[in-house]
Amino acid sequence: MATYIVMLGPPGVGKGTQAKMLSEKTGLAHISSGDMFRENLKNQTELGKLAQTYMTKGELVPDDVTVAMIKDRLTRPDCEAGAVLDGFPRTPAQAEALEIMLRNFNGQVNVVPFITAGEDVLIERLSGRWTCRANGNHVFNEKTNPPKNDKICDFDGSELYQRDDDKPETIKNRIKVYFEQTSPLISYYQDHGKLVEIDGTQAIDDVTEDLMAALQK
Repeated sequence: MATYIVMLGPPGVGKGTQAKMLSEKTGLAHISSGDMFRENLKNQTELGKLAQTYMTKGELVPDDVTVAMIKDRLTRPDCEAGAVLDGFPRTPAQAEALEIMLRNFNGQVNVVPFITAGEDVLIERLSGRWTCRANGNHVFNEKTNPPKNDKICDFDGSELYQRDDDKPETIKNRIKVYFEQTSPLISYYQDHGKLVEIDGTQAIDDVTEDLMAALQK
């Protein structure tokens, strides 16, 4: 049976990093909802065009469009054994739609790691984050992962900059919004006995170790 992992955690907790590491260790595909949206928009797929009609009006993309994108992504060969889902679902309604969808793939959500850290830790991490202008996936941190040369990307020599949403004044609001929006989803998976809390203040490798232990259980 295919294995599906849903990653939860507030901004700055290292959820994306851990999703990638979990993908490498398990061989399961890493599906980031942000990457998936960007790919559909860039390739101007039918779903991408549909999503764009809402985004250009500043509206939220409806669940059925997002769910259709996920379904399309899960049909690819690299998802045969399952996937690590990062950024989806975001609501109990999306979680229910995912469960129905996964039955068709002979699978279910096996575990939902909820990586946690205090607000002070998250603010410190996010306010030290710098992103490569040429490649948004090249991300550095002043304390935990500094570039070799100040404000220069190690990989392609491009300038590093701080995103507006990584500035301290906006971080508190991002964290508040995350918990307001996600608390029903956290409760949903808790009620279904799938949620496992992981201490995100540990070293990266220790967090990965805890995630692997949760998955093996």
